[in-house]
Amino acid sequence: MGESAPIPGIPRIHVSAGADKILKIVQKHGGVIISEFLSRAEVSSLDDDLVKGFATIQPGSKFDNEDYKDFHGRQTKRLTNVVTHSEVFRHNLLDKNLIYEILDRVFEYTNKAYWMAAAQAIEIGPGNKPQPLHRDQSQYRVFDIWGRDAPEASVNFLIATTRFTDENGATRVVPGSHAWPDYKETGSHEDTIPAEMEAGDCLFISGKIVHGGGSNRTAEELRRCLAFTFAAGYLTPEEAFPFQIRKDIAKTMSTRAQRSIGFRSVYPAPHGAGLWMHDFSELADYIGMDD
Repeated sequence: MGESAPIPGIPRIHVSAGADKILKIVQKHGGVIISEFLSRAEVSSLDDDLVKGFATIQPGSKFDNEDYKDFHGRQTKRLTNVVTHSEVFRHNLLDKNLIYEILDRVFEYTNKAYWMAAAQAIEIGPGNKPQPLHRDQSQYRVFDIWGRDAPEASVNFLIATTRFTDENGATRVVPGSHAWPDYKETGSHEDTIPAEMEAGDCLFISGKIVHGGGSNRTAEELRRCLAFTFAAGYLTPEEAFPFQIRKDIAKTMSTRAQRSIGFRSVYPAPHGAGLWMHDFSELADYIGMDD
């Protein structure tokens, strides 16, 4: 357990509260459940898209390593390339104003330069054990070394597309762990609280918060969600989106969504040359995104 006791409970707020109130809660607790983040129609359509994708894959890790198998989940399916799989994701979610209002504030220190680091749908099946606890920003080790005073490296929007309960594997969170003095510490499952949600709710967390998938102790329930992270624009994304998303699909997306998936350049410094460029010019011009 961390040296600072976790703050009890996971705060909840309605989506209508807006970005400033949401981020004020996250600053204190490390995460918040945003209710009715998606409408019933949106989450139903999104879940249908994900179910079709899940039907094509098997549970378990692709790595022949016991630690990876435990982390990815032996009875868990993980679907990537969600932009291609789901029209709702690429047009509704990746063009949702609230997401960008939140991200502009989180990454104001990078001149509002950020992109999506990963997007994966996760289906936890019966019998799956708890996922090892972790921080999302640990992909970028220097931020864990820097600790609680580091700038935000990443944030995670985790949307329930089925009901989340303690029994079916709701994501477990350690509120307050973003403020622990030692980031080598990830606590224990006894420190965690289940993020119980209805379909369409969103667990929004800092990359500094300790969390992990819960155990599915039901006989037949499947717990599904869509988790997508955004990272500062000077960091390498986890997924190589421009190499897996077809250009004709990307061209149907909004400009800000295209930038989120790496089809446009980012500009972390106000007077810098930018990143992900071609010949000192905007990438989108070179690849013809505005043709």
